[in-house]
Amino acid sequence: MSGTDIAFFLLALAAIAGGVTMLQLTNVVHMVIALVTTFFGIAGLYVLLSAEFVAVVQVLIYSGAITIIMLFAIMLTRHHADDTERQTTGGVWHRAVAAISVIAFGLAVYFGIRRLDFGADGSALAGDNAREIGKWLYSYYTVPFEIVSVILLVALVGAIVLAKKDGKEAGDE
Repeated sequence: MSGTDIAFFLLALAAIAGGVTMLQLTNVVHMVIALVTTFFGIAGLYVLLSAEFVAVVQVLIYSGAITIIMLFAIMLTRHHADDTERQTTGGVWHRAVAAISVIAFGLAVYFGIRRLDFGADGSALAGDNAREIGKWLYSYYTVPFEIVSVILLVALVGAIVLAKKDGKEAGDE
């Protein structure tokens, strides 16, 4: 077993453990912190796949920006910390069906990936990723890139307006 295999198993374990931990917690802030563990595990897996640019974007966008947005959403909603009681509508039967479904999905993905043919020369993909992405992004996809920037700006302004409106209504009560 090589060092790459050990790193893969540790990073995969961290990603899976973060996701499972997030599902088991009741405090929303702790859930976001567990989700960050999953994001960092996935970023490490990208590094093992020689996709350094995607790993850096994973850390900056998901582990940074998306996590901050989630925390702001938690702070802006009227969430009571003492409401930790979860409502469970299903019993053992629902959990068994869910477990069987997850195992079936995992096996389908496993066998689907095992049948894929990735070609003989995968080392050509591990070139200068950031330069190639930059060339494609700023030569062929400039307009969609700018449209996404405008949409994100509009979403940010809309969130600020909604948060400010809710703040005024809360102060009037």
